Amino acid sequence: MHTDDAMRPQTLVSVVTPCFNEVANVEEVCSRVAGELGALNCDFEHIVIDNASTDGTVELLRRLAAKWPHLRVILNRRNFGHLRSPYHAVLQAKGDAVIILAADLQDPPELIPELLKRWRAGAEVVLLVKTGADESRWRQALRRLFYRVLSLASPVGIVRGAHGSGLYSRATIEYLRTLPEPYPFLRGLVLEGGFSLDTIGFHQPMRKAGKSSNGIRNLYDTAMLGLITHSRVLLRMTMSAAILLGVVSALLALFYFVRKLLDWDNFTLGLAPLVIGVFTVASVQLFFLAVMAEYLGDIHSRLRNQPHVVERERLNFD
Repeated sequence: MHTDDAMRPQTLVSVVTPCFNEVANVEEVCSRVAGELGALNCDFEHIVIDNASTDGTVELLRRLAAKWPHLRVILNRRNFGHLRSPYHAVLQAKGDAVIILAADLQDPPELIPELLKRWRAGAEVVLLVKTGADESRWRQALRRLFYRVLSLASPVGIVRGAHGSGLYSRATIEYLRTLPEPYPFLRGLVLEGGFSLDTIGFHQPMRKAGKSSNGIRNLYDTAMLGLITHSRVLLRMTMSAAILLGVVSALLALFYFVRKLLDWDNFTLGLAPLVIGVFTVASVQLFFLAVMAEYLGDIHSRLRNQPHVVERERLNFD
């Protein structure tokens, strides 16, 4: 347990925990969060948003909410994804500081006192940054590649190793309310807002129980979302590639034209250059179409203006 005499009694701290099929972990994370915040002499609320779990998590949350008045529960009608659901819960929080912690205990609740300490020192956003993780090498390699690419592509950069968990001030939350983001990439949004930033490094442990729902598909979705919404690098890549291929094509055409003029009877083009050229141009065009489709999909999502989630029920909300 931790104590802090500087914590004002009137301070309200909100903790947001998104979960999906976390029946083996959610009670422990709620208990540990309550233990940490209870020792800090501050008012707090713990919001758990469930993304339509099917393993008994909902029934467990009902029992916990009946036992702990500080536990607020939002039950979604269906699974709205790993980005929209936690973002919706963050916007429901009333705290002066809002802390996001995963339900799988890979974000240790014991980091809460340090998060609040950095916030009281003046940081408006305090991100948890993984300095290491007990995970497979291929996942670590993919994450490093993602952070490196997005850091180079984004005009505001990216905090490498940050995965969204951390503390956000009330001013940051109010800023997020003004943004019409259908698929919010939180790590990029707060950096674009220019809020004062601090980080806390930690070694991420293995999941204590259960199986992660963040597979390769979610990693890909997050990577593409970061590139599409916070960078124009893909659009500029298509323009650069088009110019380059146009120049190369013109030079090749000129080369074959000159060779044919110099040796009209003996020089033949052959099928190989034609086949290679056709397939190269076709593959580049398909890539361009895929990039344009991603941007058009993002525009379509914004025009539909749908809510982040549709709630089925709330527990312990006034």
